[in-house]
Amino acid sequence: MTSRPKPPVVQPGVSSILVNPVQRGNPILSHIRHVAYQFAEIVPDFQVGSTTCVLFLSLKYHRLHPEYIHTRIEKLQSLYGLRILLLLCDVTEHQDYIRDLTRICLINHLTIMVAWTPEEAGVYLSTYKLFEHKPPDLIKERVDNDYTSILRATLTSVKSVNKTDVMTLRTNFG
Repeated sequence: MTSRPKPPVVQPGVSSILVNPVQRGNPILSHIRHVAYQFAEIVPDFQVGSTTCVLFLSLKYHRLHPEYIHTRIEKLQSLYGLRILLLLCDVTEHQDYIRDLTRICLINHLTIMVAWTPEEAGVYLSTYKLFEHKPPDLIKERVDNDYTSILRATLTSVKSVNKTDVMTLRTNFG
């Protein structure tokens, strides 16, 4: 009889990234800024929100152990709403690997984020945690409600019309 995986660790008021102890010594931990992290017994590598998890994978490691990511995804089951694969691209020949991992992520409902340095990976983790409770309209495009802005937004949706054309049309035709 196999044991069921533990549910996500959800502690009210925890404002830190939860880190699987397996990640102890990972160089990206030293690049997490503006948010604390703590080690906890969790299924994914990182938990950056109550329903958001991150699996970390180095392409160097993936080349040596290609089945590793499959077992990690399988252990996640459907415990999290947003499942992210944070991929550290630390090899020169990466195109085929990234293409294959993108396919795996699409099939298994994961979002793939590619970091080129451990610093960048740390920034991604910090940003996910910092934006955990932010509304989505924070990153939405803002369109002013004045006549010129609405006209510009409407006309530039046509592929061949640019902002200069819109201003010329407005000047000539009102």
